[in-house]
Amino acid sequence: MKILILSCNTGGGHNAAAFALKESLEFHHHEAEVLDLMRLGRKHTSALIGGAYVKLVSVFPAGFGAAYQLGELVRRVPGKSPVYYANARLGNALADYIVQNHFDGVATTHLYPAETLTWMKQKGLLTIPCVAIATDYACIPFWEETNCDDYVIPHKDLIPEFASYGIPKEKLLPLGIPVRPAFSRPASKEDVRRHLGLPEDAPLFLVMSGSMGFGKVHLLAHELVSRLKSGEQVVIICGNNKKRARSLRLQFHKNSNVHVVGFTRHVAEYMAAADVLFTKPGGLSSTEAIVRRVPLIHTDPIPGCETKNRAFFVSRGMSVTGTHQKELADAGISLAKDDARQIAMRDAQRENSHPQAGTAITHLLEKLVSE
Repeated sequence: MKILILSCNTGGGHNAAAFALKESLEFHHHEAEVLDLMRLGRKHTSALIGGAYVKLVSVFPAGFGAAYQLGELVRRVPGKSPVYYANARLGNALADYIVQNHFDGVATTHLYPAETLTWMKQKGLLTIPCVAIATDYACIPFWEETNCDDYVIPHKDLIPEFASYGIPKEKLLPLGIPVRPAFSRPASKEDVRRHLGLPEDAPLFLVMSGSMGFGKVHLLAHELVSRLKSGEQVVIICGNNKKRARSLRLQFHKNSNVHVVGFTRHVAEYMAAADVLFTKPGGLSSTEAIVRRVPLIHTDPIPGCETKNRAFFVSRGMSVTGTHQKELADAGISLAKDDARQIAMRDAQRENSHPQAGTAITHLLEKLVSE
């Protein structure tokens, strides 16, 4: 079968989940294509939307939080939201693209394409099955106004929340969020560190700020590094934020125990190398962490769904958090020294994660297409 996977260029998580699903489909001998829906719009639509999102959450995260709360209010008003009508404008172009490329089914890792597919369904322009994949541990505003054949959600405990907004229970499938197989592949910490050029026997803290380099990572890094004992290591991954990477390299250029990394395709390896991971509570990065079974400290969230992600993880013992940078640094150092707490956290991560989500979604698409 040939599957179209739709995403949107608002943060790296949606795209990472899309490419993880593509990898799974291709492993099972199917064709798959990942498409940023906004590329079907005007020439610079994708860049404008992605750029606006990154700027908002990086420069004015409180503004994003306010927009999220506004969405919570709008979802209570009868009728479709402005978000639905904005995305419906791409319906005809998407319908043409599906027909021209002979796809057998479509999946989406983002709300916006789900809105477009819903409009297409209403107009009789969608004749192949469609599956929506939620990449946050909450029912974000406007999922309830979409109409897909099935909804893959991260965890069974989220079924009541999604159902409370009107999504039929029989369509809610807690199969998890797809992550690349590299995150679940067994790996020797010593071998991975040797491959990455890191000390093999020293305690190592990994600090990640997401694909956009969000948050006060420089303040957290300062607090963490100031507490290090001789030989202990810190690796900081800054994502696509080149300015942040430059400033951190300048900040720690005299400290050989601090390693600043920009964008990398080896996140799974760095997680395998780490004794403790600090990361913001993005749905995808947090899922990668629990699949990797790494002791996890959740840092400041982007207000909105990431706040809910953090609460979900902390309440189930999959991570711990703090209210300020000093408390976060202390929490990480304390966790690194406490084997019993690490074991308990890894057990909780094992119980609540779905390492084979990509395979499960592949089989779901096979079933829907065959029917």
